[in-house]
Amino acid sequence: MAKDDDKRLAAEAAVAEVADGMLVGLGTGSTAAFAIAALGRRIAEGLRVEAVATSEATAAAARAVGVVVRDFSTIATLDLTIDGADEIDSRLFAIKGAGGAMLREKAVAAASRRMVVIADGSKRVAAIGAAKVPVEVLPFASASVVAALERLGAAVAVRAGYVTDNGNIIADCHFPAMPDPRALAARIAAIPGALGHGLFLDEVDAAYIAADGNVTRLERDGSSG
Repeated sequence: MAKDDDKRLAAEAAVAEVADGMLVGLGTGSTAAFAIAALGRRIAEGLRVEAVATSEATAAAARAVGVVVRDFSTIATLDLTIDGADEIDSRLFAIKGAGGAMLREKAVAAASRRMVVIADGSKRVAAIGAAKVPVEVLPFASASVVAALERLGAAVAVRAGYVTDNGNIIADCHFPAMPDPRALAARIAAIPGALGHGLFLDEVDAAYIAADGNVTRLERDGSSG
């Protein structure tokens, strides 16, 4: 089965959690796009929901399929957020941000009662760390932040020609090893001018992972389905 088919199946499984009247956070990226499409189909069938988008691209895609998109700056709490991941392991530790929206995605996730990740089977790993960790960087401090990330052991590449919706740049960091993701996250967060990073270690409550047409649900409490 094609990877896109698995992405669609995972997205549809997650969107099945959306109930009438919910306020839903929508992630950014190729897998999240399948969730937006699935949500649009449910709205066409009569579901009444509103959403918050984690990027301008997601907002436009959501509106295009009939989703009412609200301004997150006015929202304190969301019912559910659905988003993709670059890597996710059985601890529900994830690396996100290939789409460049991880700072907004983390803010939306933090405001959500539940965050669900959707992914095809290629994104499930024994332990996160092979994927690059993106860091959103204040342009004013770009050289000093890159140097600090390199001191943490990262091979750093500033994403060429890319500016986030917040007007910042992305430094993609490859770490040769990641034995303690929590310690690494804390050290990145402590760098002045590093505004956000793609290590999602506490935000994810569940994941729907589809492989070869079969969808598995992982819950933070250890249950699965």
